Amino acid sequence: MKTGYVKSLSLFVMLAALAGCSSTKVAEVSPPPAAPVVVSAPAKTAPAPMQTVVKSVVVTSPLDDPQSPLAKRSVFFDFDGYLMHKSDLALIEAHAKYLTANKSAKVRLEGNADEKGGREYNLALGQRRAETVRKSLVLLGVPEANLEAISYGMEKPVDPNHNEEAWAKNRRVDLKYIAR
Repeated sequence: MKTGYVKSLSLFVMLAALAGCSSTKVAEVSPPPAAPVVVSAPAKTAPAPMQTVVKSVVVTSPLDDPQSPLAKRSVFFDFDGYLMHKSDLALIEAHAKYLTANKSAKVRLEGNADEKGGREYNLALGQRRAETVRKSLVLLGVPEANLEAISYGMEKPVDPNHNEEAWAKNRRVDLKYIAR
């Protein structure tokens, strides 16, 4: 039995020696790279935000609404006149209603004239026009303290041309809200 063992052992040593001396290289197979392991602190879970649905509502003053009767803020007059036309009554009533409902609202009534006539005459005419609108608003319940009537005469034309169409645009009272 000893001879069988020795033969096996010698065969094993020879094979091992041949494997070491072999000219064929055996490729080394390395294990595939492991995915990086990220170790982090346990995530803190934030409380879920409260879901609130709010519909945005844009509150627009009727003074800023182009569809409102308050969008129109000029009253026009005839040449050399300071009496309002009946067609302007709805405009004056709409502004009076707003002013009586909004006690803090204040209006400057700016009287204007065309370039015909002298400077002093046009200042006086513009003042009479502004006073006509002021008196109409007071008769409709607007407190006098909320109204200021002034005249610019011919100093602030909206149309600088020198023709009847331009002059008609310049014979006016502008309602300027100085407080809402």
